[in-house]
Amino acid sequence: MSKENIITNSHGFQNRAASTLYISLIAFFTYACMYGLRKPFTVAEFNGLTLWGMDFKAMLIISQVIGYALSKFIGIKVISEMKRNSRARSIIILTGISECALILFNVVNQPYNIIFLFLNGLPLGMIWGLVFAYLEGRRTTEILGTVVSISFIISSGFVKSIGKLLMDQFHLNDFQMPWITGIVFYIPLVILVWFLDKSPDPTLNDEIHRTKRVPMDKQQRLRIFNEFSAGLIMLIMAYMLLTIFRDLRDNFAADIWNSIGYSGNSMVFTWTELPIALIVFVVMSSLILIKNNRKAFVLNNYIILSGFILTGLSTLALKAGLISPLVWMIMLGMGTYLGYLPFNCLLFDRLIAAFGSAANAGFFIYLADSFGYLGSVFILIFKNFNNRELSWFNFLTATSYGMAIFGSILVILSIFYFNLKFSENKTKKIDLKDLDLNTLTT
Repeated sequence: MSKENIITNSHGFQNRAASTLYISLIAFFTYACMYGLRKPFTVAEFNGLTLWGMDFKAMLIISQVIGYALSKFIGIKVISEMKRNSRARSIIILTGISECALILFNVVNQPYNIIFLFLNGLPLGMIWGLVFAYLEGRRTTEILGTVVSISFIISSGFVKSIGKLLMDQFHLNDFQMPWITGIVFYIPLVILVWFLDKSPDPTLNDEIHRTKRVPMDKQQRLRIFNEFSAGLIMLIMAYMLLTIFRDLRDNFAADIWNSIGYSGNSMVFTWTELPIALIVFVVMSSLILIKNNRKAFVLNNYIILSGFILTGLSTLALKAGLISPLVWMIMLGMGTYLGYLPFNCLLFDRLIAAFGSAANAGFFIYLADSFGYLGSVFILIFKNFNNRELSWFNFLTATSYGMAIFGSILVILSIFYFNLKFSENKTKKIDLKDLDLNTLTT
């Protein structure tokens, strides 16, 4: 290699590294600020409040999750069809609507204000797809997607800590704290979105290695779903289990920590999530080293499988007295996010690249998300109507066993299915190659 080529490659690497660092940090903080609009109310306790004979906080969470789930179904069309020049404006408008809903939640009397938690969740469900659209289809998507996905882990706990801190320091009540916390995060979000929109698009080299990403119309969505329908259904069912479990652990974290003796510690929400974030980041970002898209896709499935297994084993260890409740919460979170994160950034990005499909990851992500959050709504309603006397801690431990067993079975089946699809795809390519040779010789 000539000296000139070495210098060019060095400059290219430096530019790519700088671009990766810039995009990942801006996207991370952008999505983290969204959590400031979505999660602060979950740290409030709403003690003594009920609605239709049920716990008021649980009803608020159900209301928001219904809005969030509906948003995911809408996003299957909206996100998959969204063009680049509409992303930034859409993020600012949607998050602005969400903050207005939190203000009205404080202004309108209980119980009528419950509708505003639904309206708070409705626009926020599309933010992930809009942010991830800036990241997909790059050779560095593993790093970009993992960094931003870590915001799932850190931001939720951090927002709860800030909300709790504001309540303690400024004596805010349960209804005031959510919108004030929301304002604290919305202002920087607007600035960050402007910077995110200035980020460079994927290069030609990115498109060669990861396939160019394009908006998808209805016919394209139907065609690609039919192509992978059986495998997608199994993966979506596995993701439903992960979403349900993650939401239970996340939304009722304050109640769970209180039940295991950590009440009054506002920073426990943040500090316990940091080791989870670090380990998950190392595991997921290391996939960038795998250039073969097929191998990377299959390995994503194995990482998801390991998450299911870890979740079940950690609860068994807790019940056997081998670990403390604190360690259990950390291991539980680690297993949940090892399963959950690939669905939101890496799994479908590699699927598209492996098959060279004309698509975008947003379609697959929102297809999975919509049913995932629908399952979360059903579980929340079931728990409140049928097992109100069962604590969230006990409900979480009981749920972990079923999730680990059924989730593992579904992922193993999906691995077999997609290996067959890869074999079929390889055979078709060989047949086409033979056909081209025969055409040339005739």
